[in-house]
Amino acid sequence: MLRIASLNINGIRAGHRRGFGDWLATRGCDVVALQEVRAPLDKLPESAFGDFHVSYEPGQLAGRNGVAVLTRERPVAVRTWDAEVLVRALGEDHLHTEPAPDEVPLARGLGRHAHEGRYVEVDLAEAPITVASLYLPKGGLPAHLQKPGRMREEPDGGARYERKMRFMAAFARQLSRTRRAAAARGREFLLMGDLNVAHTRLDVAAWRRSQRAEGFLPEEREWLDAQLSPRTLVDVVRAVHPETEGPYTWWSWLGQAYARDAGWRIDYHLATPRLARTAVAAVVDREHHGVRLSDHSPVVVDYDFGS
Repeated sequence: MLRIASLNINGIRAGHRRGFGDWLATRGCDVVALQEVRAPLDKLPESAFGDFHVSYEPGQLAGRNGVAVLTRERPVAVRTWDAEVLVRALGEDHLHTEPAPDEVPLARGLGRHAHEGRYVEVDLAEAPITVASLYLPKGGLPAHLQKPGRMREEPDGGARYERKMRFMAAFARQLSRTRRAAAARGREFLLMGDLNVAHTRLDVAAWRRSQRAEGFLPEEREWLDAQLSPRTLVDVVRAVHPETEGPYTWWSWLGQAYARDAGWRIDYHLATPRLARTAVAAVVDREHHGVRLSDHSPVVVDYDFGS
């Protein structure tokens, strides 16, 4: 049995103040994917990643992004988008800068994002699985939906929206290459992370009024739909809970969204079909000892793989 989790921690230092260290030490996970770690190497808290081996791509944007995969055993290989990666066990100090010999070439359009700390993948030693952590850009509204005075952010003429759509188009090409490369190595593939897209009406509490909101736009949902099929990648949590509203993974800090469970499901496990079929349980840890670890919550899946 492998227990695998994904969490947008929204800052590793804030996460530790809220109890992330205790959750990590007691939850019994074998693999944890993190997004928005948001800490340069010299600002990481002591024992930031517990007693796990960590593969951490911090990116070069101060105070933003940063993705990691934590594993019980040292990974067989680590890959990212042409960036430096911290690869170490507790007490070690090592920076992995050499590309893996089987590094997949970057798809056209992703090079401009290589420094942002959005993607890292590892080959597990525990099982023939390649595990990836992704933080997809939040994006924004297209220009025609932007209404000055009715937005929290200043109108930008659709620039954030267009950037996200370009990223998704490029990443779709990269995802296909990466999945096939894992298969060529004899490995299943698992993409986890904050995709900043809710897929269906079951994935947003207030779906009717969210249809003109970033993260639930028709073109974003169509993009995610195109990545999924019974032959390529399966949305594991939805497969385990086919008719459930949610389980939601993100709630605004504002108002009573969390208390009312008015959330969004934007954090995913997307697995190759054989791996997805072994999922026996999938839960969202809404809180730990009564405290939210982040504005997101961990998505924890038990895979009965290899038994």
